[in-house]
Amino acid sequence: MAKSKSKTRGGKQPRSTRKAKTMAEKADRHDLYQRAVQCVESEIDFIDETFETLRGRKAVSLREDFCGSANTSCEWVRRRAGNTALGVDLDAEVLAWGEQHNRNKLGKHAGRLTLVQRDVLEVRHQPVDTVLAMNFSYWILQQRSTLRRYFRQVRDALVDDGVFFLDCYGGYEAFREMKERTKHDKFTYVWDQAKYNPVSGTMHCHIHFHFPDGSKLNKAFSYEWRLWTLPEIRELLEEAGFSRVTVWWQGWDEDEKDGNGEFTMVEDADADAAWVSYVVAEK
Repeated sequence: MAKSKSKTRGGKQPRSTRKAKTMAEKADRHDLYQRAVQCVESEIDFIDETFETLRGRKAVSLREDFCGSANTSCEWVRRRAGNTALGVDLDAEVLAWGEQHNRNKLGKHAGRLTLVQRDVLEVRHQPVDTVLAMNFSYWILQQRSTLRRYFRQVRDALVDDGVFFLDCYGGYEAFREMKERTKHDKFTYVWDQAKYNPVSGTMHCHIHFHFPDGSKLNKAFSYEWRLWTLPEIRELLEEAGFSRVTVWWQGWDEDEKDGNGEFTMVEDADADAAWVSYVVAEK
């Protein structure tokens, strides 16, 4: 009887010739993005509290544009039993990931979140209390006429006392070609401002992830944006018909490297090297 080829003499298993996967090869880029970039709890806190302050009531219905994995929409649905959300994105792959990893975890409440693959310029639905365009996603619209058209579409999609929430970043470092590294548990997040064209205002940015075993997930996400400034955004929102547009500036603690997560309405601010703000447009 022939000896089994699965064992050597002495009973030891032969050393495998298959190379173990690196941490980068095993990584899920969408999961890493949510852990490194998003803090949906604090974002919804701001939206919820600001809407109630401005309108004297709680918002119930929300549309999340450029929703990606719909992480923010899921947090909105979890927030209160009556809340509903509509997530809109063109990318079928990220919507499918969000369906599996985020929406399905809502269980019996998943029916209060609808995900649609559609252009935000063309989507139509019943009016909602609030629309979100976060993580600077609307910067993909690089022409003034296109961005104004989008803002008008958002205004038309809101109820009479609806509110539109956007975010924005800037500061003189925003115009630099540079990389910024932030360490997280078991990976390092790298924000790469790879190219900026001062004539057109367009920029190319990437997100990379580096791991303790030396492996890298380069260009996990790439963006071609226009670096819009706050005055431009406010002017276009006003041209689109919004009645009031305000800027909410993030505060800083003296001993903190990053912002403290508290946002206050301002009319002027310091010329910081880097800043993040919310823009709130009331219908």
